[in-house]
Order: sequence, then C-alpha cells, then structure tokens
Amino acid sequence: MTNHRKMFFGRFDYAAFTTFISYASGSVAVPVALVAIADELGFSLASGGMSAGGALHLGRTIAMVGSMLLCGYAAGQWGKRKTLAAAVIMMALGMALCAVAPFYAILFTALMIAGLGEGIIEGLATPFVQDLHPDQPGRYINFTHSFWSVGVLATVLISGALLSIGVSWRLIIGAVAISSLIPALILLLPAKKKYPDHTEPLHWSVIHNHFIQIVKVPRFWLFFAAMFVAGGGEYALTFWSASYIQLNFSAAPWAGGVGTACFAAGMILGRSGWGYLLKQHHLKQLIVYSAIAGTIITIFFPVLSNLWLFFVLLFFAGIASAPFWPSVQSYCADCMPNADTTMLFILLSCAGVPGCGFFTWLMGVIANRSSDLSGSFYIIPVCYIALAAMIGLFKHKPRNS
Repeated sequence: MTNHRKMFFGRFDYAAFTTFISYASGSVAVPVALVAIADELGFSLASGGMSAGGALHLGRTIAMVGSMLLCGYAAGQWGKRKTLAAAVIMMALGMALCAVAPFYAILFTALMIAGLGEGIIEGLATPFVQDLHPDQPGRYINFTHSFWSVGVLATVLISGALLSIGVSWRLIIGAVAISSLIPALILLLPAKKKYPDHTEPLHWSVIHNHFIQIVKVPRFWLFFAAMFVAGGGEYALTFWSASYIQLNFSAAPWAGGVGTACFAAGMILGRSGWGYLLKQHHLKQLIVYSAIAGTIITIFFPVLSNLWLFFVLLFFAGIASAPFWPSVQSYCADCMPNADTTMLFILLSCAGVPGCGFFTWLMGVIANRSSDLSGSFYIIPVCYIALAAMIGLFKHKPRNS
C-alpha cells in the first residue's frame, strides 16, 4: 500500500508552483497599489472612482475568458507545456506595459493583454498538474494552488511596504513583470524527464467533441455556477481588502498589504494543509463546511471597527476560502469520470474567472452609489452560502481514490 501522505515533486511541479506565484503577483499588484494608481492616473477612489477601479479587473476578465475558451485548442496543437510557457510570457508583457501606462486607457489595455496570458494559465495550470499526478489529483491540485496564495502574500507585503516608503507603483509592477519570466524558463529549458504531453497534435474536432460532451451533461452546469460564486467571493475579498483598509480605517498602504497578506496566509495554510491531509472522497464535505464557515466569518466584515480584529478574521476567512477553487474542480472531475479533464477544468475556470470580475466590479458599483465600501462586503457571504447550498444539495457518490 502506498503512503497516502507522501508527496513527490519534480521539475514540472516547480514550474507549476512558480507559475502560480507569478500569476498571483500580477493579479494583486494592481489592487494593492490601486489607491496610488488611481490618484496618479486621475480616477481617485475616494472621489467616485471605485467603479473604474473595479472595471479594471472586469476588463481583464473579459480577455481571460476569451483566451481560456481557445487555450484547449492551443494545447491540442502545441501541448500544455509550450502553451503554458507562452502564456506566462504574454502575462509578463502585459504587466510591463502596465508599469509604463501614462493614463487609464493604456492601463486598462495593458491589463487586458496580461489577462490573455492569465486566461491560458488559469485554464491549463490545473490540468497540467492533474496529468503529472493522476492517482491523487485532489491533493496535488490543492497543494499547487497554495502557491497562488504564496504569490499573493509575498506581493502584498513587499509592495505594501515599498509603497509606504514612497517607492513608485510603476517600479513594483515592473519587477513583477520581470520575475514572471522565471517559470517560462523552467517550462522551456530542455528537461531529462519529459512532461506527459500528447506526442501528436490533436485535431480541433477532437477538442470540440470534448467540449460538446461536457456541456451536454446537466450536472456540469451546477459546478459551473458553483465556480462562479466561489471565484467571486474569494477574489472580491482579495481585490478590495487593501483599498477598504486604507479608506475605511484611514490606514497606510502597508496596512492594506498586511490585511491582504493575512487573507493570503490563511489561504496558504488551508490549501497546503488540505493538500497534505485530504482524501479524495472527502472533497464534498470540505467544500460545504468551509463555505459555511466562510459565510459566518465574512458576514461580520462590514461592521468591524477594530483593524486588528479585521486582520484576524481575514486570516480565518483565508483558511475557509482556501479549498473552494481547486476542490470544486477536482470534485467535478470525480463526478464526471468520462469527461476530458483538460477541457473540464478549462470550462470550470470560464465560470470562476468571470465570477471574480463580476463581483469585483459589482462591489465597486455598490460602493460608488453608497460612497462607502462597507455595505458591498455583504456580497462575499452571499457568494459563500450559495456555494455551500449548491454543493451540499448535490447528490452523487464520486469514485473513490
């Protein structure tokens, strides 16, 4: 019998780890610096610019969904490894352009270019790991996704501290762009052990058939909706926490970074911990109980007046939110054993990413109308309790692993 808790990692695992770190860094560098960016580029958040701030990620999301819908075809032609490497390079290019943007329209365009690369990463990174570890995918996917939170934690702490001492947001985002080239090199340099990609290009009709087979299954749409609210709740909290702390607690940029870091630290602990401990057939219980816990924790956010208590609850909200994205995907794969997992994960991400963009934008709109971010934070527990209901009421006994 194999040791359930022993985990083995190779070069391409480390490529996945660093890809998630770079992806996360690019995603949160702008939110942490959003107050400074808005002031310099003329859409001050304190003076009605929160819709414009939220729209930045909505535009990024549109580009991500477009590239996600096509990344299965690209992977079929060139393989996941090469396609993923090209995506990381495109993301780096977009972030570099963001760092030199002279006004809002260029910033918006730059983030859309980065979003094209991020959409491919989002669509392919999870099946990339699934193919490396087909026996216990839930564990390795959760563990690998923890590096998203590592990237968030490092980026918000470092960038928050640098912003507080007067370092330009442009230098910070430029550094994020340069560091993104590291995973591209790991993916592209020759390796002794080959990645388990298909050896021949797949015809587009094969990929199309995988798509049709999945979308015709009713249960897929339940998981699609679950990913929409899971992504929305998690990323809306990640995106707006730093700005909320700076605006509502009159705190420095560094404090905003610490708040987002507390959430990210909880995510790291949750994902790496469940990656180590989780048994595949416990995925449903993990999602439901975590979503209920997340609902209870986040419902208090709009009424808190103590910053330190807010930090503590952000940490526990991170633990509760940690398993949503990877576990919903892995549980769906168990419940649809005949589906092509690459296409399945891509399509599920096509729900999660728009959820991120939609709820981030919606919080900005609500905050603009009320001139206060507090009330918009009630969207997060609504997302979490909806997730708990969808997965909890779903009746299916998946295959055991």
